[in-house]
Amino acid sequence: MADLLPKIAVPDPAARPIDPQALMPGAREAWLEIGFGGGEHLAEQAARHPDVLLIGCEPFLNGVGSALRHVEERGLKNVRLHAGDAREIMAAMPDACLERAFILFPDPWPKARHQKRRFVQAETLAEIVRLLKPGGRLRFVTDWKDYAAWTLERALKVPELTWLAKVADDWRTAPEDHVRTRYQEKLLGDTQPIYLEFERG
Repeated sequence: MADLLPKIAVPDPAARPIDPQALMPGAREAWLEIGFGGGEHLAEQAARHPDVLLIGCEPFLNGVGSALRHVEERGLKNVRLHAGDAREIMAAMPDACLERAFILFPDPWPKARHQKRRFVQAETLAEIVRLLKPGGRLRFVTDWKDYAAWTLERALKVPELTWLAKVADDWRTAPEDHVRTRYQEKLLGDTQPIYLEFERG
């Protein structure tokens, strides 16, 4: 499995820009998963969409190891991994290069004094908007009410993002293409999952 990592690792973002088209020439689209956990969602989406490049970022090595196992067992050729902070990759990518971005069950940092550590901030949302093509989508899922409210408050201040919910079931019901993960099954938050879907104008 260790031999697999160099083949699917994203090049060092500090050394050169990251062009999704160079990572997988001919890919129909490029999607980014920020904090892929154990890699179940990343691997399943890659298996369902073999013509789409899936770029996954995860700072915890146990999660990277789990994702490598999924990639190897399923023979996936369209996954590229970054074992580190997603912001490093995002800063090295060109404008309007992604069709989709996923932030699924990020660390909620529930204590008020820690909330500045949450991934979703005005700055990261602006960077995601920069990377998304017009019509591209951001999906945020959490099982913490406060984090859902936090994200919605900040996303609604971004002129380029439109929240796609029309009725309550739109954020209470998983989208058809959602992939449940082991983390989601643990029900560690204070609410059932809340699904927020945004489109870049």
